[in-house]
Formats: sequence, C-alpha cells, structure tokens
Amino acid sequence: MPGGMEKIKQHTFALAHYTYTVLSTLKYANGAPVVRIYNDTDFSNPDVQGPIINFNVLDENGEVIGFSQVEKMASLYNIHVRTGCFCNTGACQMHLGISDEDIRRNLQAGHVCGDDIDLIDGRPTGSVRISFGYMSSFEDAQTFLKFITATRFSNTDTEILFQSSATQLTTEPVPDDHSNSTNTMSPRTYIADREHRNNPCGMERTVGWQPLESESESIRAAVSESAAPKCKRGGKPITVTNIFLYPIKSCSAFEVTEWPVGNQGLLYDRNWMVVNQNGVCITQKQEPKLCLIYPSIDLKQKIMVIQAEGMGSISVSLEENIGKEAVIFESKVCSHRVKTYDCGERTAGWFSAFLGHPCRLIRQSLDRKNDAQHKNTKGLTSATSISLSLVNEAQYLLINAASILQLKEHVAPRLKEPLEIEELIRRFRANIVISAPESFEEEEWAEISIGALRFQVQTYLPVTLLELKFQVMGPCTRCQVICIDQQSGERNKEFLQSLSAARGKKVSTLL
Repeated sequence: MPGGMEKIKQHTFALAHYTYTVLSTLKYANGAPVVRIYNDTDFSNPDVQGPIINFNVLDENGEVIGFSQVEKMASLYNIHVRTGCFCNTGACQMHLGISDEDIRRNLQAGHVCGDDIDLIDGRPTGSVRISFGYMSSFEDAQTFLKFITATRFSNTDTEILFQSSATQLTTEPVPDDHSNSTNTMSPRTYIADREHRNNPCGMERTVGWQPLESESESIRAAVSESAAPKCKRGGKPITVTNIFLYPIKSCSAFEVTEWPVGNQGLLYDRNWMVVNQNGVCITQKQEPKLCLIYPSIDLKQKIMVIQAEGMGSISVSLEENIGKEAVIFESKVCSHRVKTYDCGERTAGWFSAFLGHPCRLIRQSLDRKNDAQHKNTKGLTSATSISLSLVNEAQYLLINAASILQLKEHVAPRLKEPLEIEELIRRFRANIVISAPESFEEEEWAEISIGALRFQVQTYLPVTLLELKFQVMGPCTRCQVICIDQQSGERNKEFLQSLSAARGKKVSTLL
C-alpha cells in the first residue's frame, strides 16, 4: 500500500489530534471542563504521541463520573471504550494522584483490576481510553464526540457546540482496500404481596397452591399494608406492592402474590439461562427478544411452562433429571462460577427457532459444593457467605416505586410521550417492589424487615407471620437493560441517560 505504516500513523494521529482538540474545548455553562485528559504531550507530534486518548468525564462541579458509567453509556451508542487502569498501576498513580496508601486502601475496599469499582471516596480508580486504528474514520471520531456531548448537554447545546468547535480534518484517509439487594439467610418461608396483579401474556399465576413435600416445614408469611414496617420519617407505612421472579435469566418476569423463599432467594429465581453455541450466557444486552419469552412456574405439577408469541408452549421439569449422558459443566456468571447442565435438544430447538440463531437452555445444578460464595460487600459485621443462583450480584433486588416515579418525571419530558409507571418498574427487573414515602430513601437502609403479627391477605383470618430480615449488600449497578421496553423488546437509550442525569454519578442505586 502506498505510504505504508507512515500513512497509517499520520491518519490515526490526525483523528486523535482532532478528537483531543474538540474534547479540550468542551465546557459546561459555568465554564467547567467536561473532561479531564491525562496526557504528557499536546498532541502536536505523531512521533511522540500515539492515537490514544485517556480521560475521565466530569460533572458541572468538576467531580469525576465513574468510568463504568461512561462505558455503559457508550455501549448504547455502539461505541467500545476501554476502562480501568489498563494493567498500568504506575501511570494511574501518576496521572490520577493515587498514593501507595491509596492503593492499599482500595485493595482493602475490594477493588481489583478489571472490576467495576470506578470511584472510591469520590476519587477515580481508573480512566476511559479511546484509540484509533487503520480502519477508523473521521465519522467515528465525530460519533464519539457526539456521544460525549449528547450525554452531558441538551440537544440544543450539542448542536451549538458542534457548529462552533468542529474543525475539518486535514489528512488523506487511508485507502479502503480492506474496508469492511439484599441478602438473607432465613429459613424457607413465603413472601406475599398485598393484591393480585395482571400477568403478562395471559398466563396463569400460582395462587393458593400447596407447598411441595420438601417444603412441608415452611411457614406462610403474608405482607399487607397494615403489616408493613414503619418508616422512620413520619411513621408512614412502607408496603410490598409486587413480587417478581425470573426463572430464566433475562427472560420475562413471573409475577406472584406469594412465593417460597430458600437459601438462594426466591425459589427457582434465575435457575435457568440461555447460552450460545460456545456456552456463553446470552442476556438482553445482546438479545432484547429474550424479554418476550414468558416462563411460569407450576408448583403443583412441578413444571416450568415457557411461552412466546407465535410459538407453541413447552414445559421443563422442576425436578433435576440428569440422564447418564448429561454432563455437568462450569459456567461463569459475572465473577462467580456455577455448575450447570443442558436441558436437552427439544428446548434448544425451541429457543433457537424463536431467537433465530443456535442457542441452548441450561440449568444450575443442585450439586453446588464447589460453587463460588458471595460475600457482603458493605463491610458489615455479619459478612456471611451466601449462595447465589444465576444472578449477577445478590439474592434479591429491591426497588422503590417512589424512586421510579421520580425517574419518570425526568424521562417523560425528554421522550415527549406518556409513560406507565408499571412499565418502568418492569424495566428494573426487581424481585421486590416497595412503596416508600420518599424517593431514594432506600439508599440509606442497612437492613429491611418484612412481616409482623397481622391478618392474612384476602381471607382476613388471623395468621402468625415470620418476620423476614434482609441485609442490604449495596447498590445495584445499572446497565443498558433498563433501556429495553420489557413488553416490546424495543431499545431506547434515553432511560439510562435520564437516570444518569437524574442521579448524577450515582447510577449505581437500589432504584
């Protein structure tokens, strides 16, 4: 190719120089910079500066927005960025001002290379990195810059910024020859919400069922408005309004009014998951259509029924029936390993037909002797190891309807269309939905109790209820799944952006 490596160097450096120049000029209305760039040169000489830019995004007050949040937002724009410390602790210490003592404290706080802990005590543990290569174009650079401005400014401000700061790239392009939340260790019992809810897809819900033989010692607990614990602020009641479980990871919710609780959380919650041909878990991030698959549990018949529009229903036994030919193998969910087994060709064919590509359904094995245990991340005194199903972080996820309502007030004006609160709640895929007096007050809780001596829902017969105590492990890190309408499978990046705007750099929230 004419020019060879020298031409590639000039091309990629020109893109980096252009991006650096625009990033350096971006400022908020109060004059504060939008990004902090970590560099040793002024991007004027390709012989001493490569086509890489390291930076952190700042808010209007000059505080760093965590790189994990920036990475999630970038993925909504189909932009891949690298984040963290890039196995270069020395450079991080120098540019981020991290002392040796800070490194030790960060390790004690649980931070390791490659995790999502991007801020500790408000200080960054790493940065964001973009790099340009042979195939990168001027349009790629503009796409990245538009992502930064779109997530930090209003649409009007974005247009003005690009009109004033965009400069023409003066370099020949490279020839396109190769174009192309909580945890509990309670005994098994039942949680119940205060009223029936409509079930999606018209499927039957499990109500008034008899416990399985293995659950015969279970205690039945009902929670109603009168049975709710009292909030410290003003004594207003906090009510459990919905209970959801997700038998198949990333598939639709199954709503119930009461359900058994085991040592992994709600019974059968996220016990199955869909994987590709290589055994890698498929979630709504890669395949939004998963939310259109509706699993339901029939405890009497001991089966899980799976439905989807245009498909005949299939059922899977709740009993672990592993044939002689079945192989138990290890799968990885986030940072912990679990033992799983394949659910057979019939289910594999059903999922492959609906999703349009080869995939299989696997289930967590009851043989969990070597499964990883998860520890409390808040440093509480009772840091008991807990057993997880195929969840990402904790046995339960709790959200507050008041917090969702506040988010709705931020999202609706930007979308300019009505939003149903129930639809928004489903996007957050919680196990327990509560109604508390104040939005985001749940972020201050360390422990949650559900239950008291009250009356049973519907029958109004006296019943002794076991008080369930849940220990809060910490906030849930939100990802782009909340951008997916759980009824249609349509994706809209506005939701994560609005959550970011509403909560500042605190996108990690129990909400």
